[in-house]
Amino acid sequence: KYILWYIIIFLCLIHHISFWSILLGSYFGKVLMIKIRLVLTFFVLLMTLIGPAFGQDGNALQVTGSQSETIHLNLEELDALAQTEFVTSTIWSSGEIHFSGVSLKALLKHLQFRGINIEMIALDGYTVSMPIADLEDNAPIISTRLNGEIMPIRRNGPYWVVFPYDSDPKYQTEVNFARSIWQLTHIRVVD
Repeated sequence: KYILWYIIIFLCLIHHISFWSILLGSYFGKVLMIKIRLVLTFFVLLMTLIGPAFGQDGNALQVTGSQSETIHLNLEELDALAQTEFVTSTIWSSGEIHFSGVSLKALLKHLQFRGINIEMIALDGYTVSMPIADLEDNAPIISTRLNGEIMPIRRNGPYWVVFPYDSDPKYQTEVNFARSIWQLTHIRVVD
């Protein structure tokens, strides 16, 4: 969310640069343009360095209980919970992948959230529902790592709900493929 503000501020500054360079004429406009470009360069470098500190929990997973209480969990908090890992192939990638993360059932139990269904929401707004009764101890998991590496958004991160597809044909269904939501940002427990 902070990136959007940086872009808006940057565009406003560009607008003012164009306005003042036209208003002040060519020589003064060029001098002003050089100074403002230096300031903008400094601003962009500064935001690159300190921006992540402001948005440190930008990849926090939101979990909302049926009583509308929302908890934000960052990567360290998810890693502190019991981890499940498996190697499996997916229909979206080639070869086997090592997934690790927290079991969805274990997460809800840890948070003491109860309900009938969960809604999982991705960064792009994709939403899928799943009955809590369908959750198993080790499947699905909220994968925080892909082959031991933290998943960036461009590689289906920061969190990806996955099943051990190769371990049992019951995981290789269209329903479970649809539930395998990547770029997961929010889980909502529904009564």
